[in-house]
Amino acid sequence: MEFIKEESEDMKTKETFRDKHEDIEEQTDLMALKESEVLNEIEEKDHDSINGETSLRFSQTKKTSSRKRTQKTGRSYFTCQQYGKGFSQTESIKRQMSIQTGEKLYTCQQCGRSFTQFRHLGVHMRVHTGEKPYTCQQCGKHFSHRVSLKRHIRIHTGEKPYTCQQCGRSFTQPGQLGAHMSVHTGEKPYKCKQCGRSFNRKGNLNCHMRIHTGEQPYTHDQCGKSFDQHDILEVHMRTRREKPYMCPECGKWFNHKQRFEDHIRIHTGEKPFTCQECGKCFRQKGNLNRHMTVHTGEKPFICCHCGKSYRYTAGLKYHMRFHI
Repeated sequence: MEFIKEESEDMKTKETFRDKHEDIEEQTDLMALKESEVLNEIEEKDHDSINGETSLRFSQTKKTSSRKRTQKTGRSYFTCQQYGKGFSQTESIKRQMSIQTGEKLYTCQQCGRSFTQFRHLGVHMRVHTGEKPYTCQQCGKHFSHRVSLKRHIRIHTGEKPYTCQQCGRSFTQPGQLGAHMSVHTGEKPYKCKQCGRSFNRKGNLNCHMRIHTGEQPYTHDQCGKSFDQHDILEVHMRTRREKPYMCPECGKWFNHKQRFEDHIRIHTGEKPFTCQECGKCFRQKGNLNRHMTVHTGEKPFICCHCGKSYRYTAGLKYHMRFHI
């Protein structure tokens, strides 16, 4: 029992020492920060002083204070020489200086594009990796950038925060408003270097350039057909959904399998439907049925005005002209 009691007292002593030590460290940080603030204030007041030696002395004192704070807190502290902004690490001042100078220190190893900040490079890498961490909760669509998701959300909310001051028309994105303004100004700043045609949007110019280059970057993964515009691909895909049967000979689409099979016989020359009376053959069953009226004498198409009947619809349509 005495051993347990002694061990418990030792643990309490250690915890008390640790708590006091942490308090001392925290107080040291606060003191260092307060000391720095005081010295900054003194130096600012002394800035207007005529005595240059005094100003230099306080500047040196400030640097000494920064070194003391580094020793006390164990943290590196650096100051930007241009703006006087402080940083806790070399990487931070490196980033700040690159922003001021415009120097792009971080380069993508895949495409060679450079950036002033490492985090910008990280965001750019999603172009190559295909990562899309931002998901729309309403439709499940994924985006690689937070701002892209934010703009997409406006489709669901109907929000259009960007309004034209001339006509009052509103838009979900600032780029749409900018492009719209050319309607009022008539400005077309994007000019094709090959044919001289001008456009109000850069995207329209890029799309136009494919006429000269022959580029067709939008490909349908099911049939392999390519297009120079995404909108044309969308129309093509919608056609495939509504008319899934495509003729391999002429590319014509059909929404029903029977119509597709009837059409194929135009290319193959096949005529599977034969008249039992005269032996004449037909590609479609409907053509055989119409032919049979020649043998039966049936005239199913009757004029509603005079009662005259015809064997074919074409005959009735021609007759109807006389009643008009």
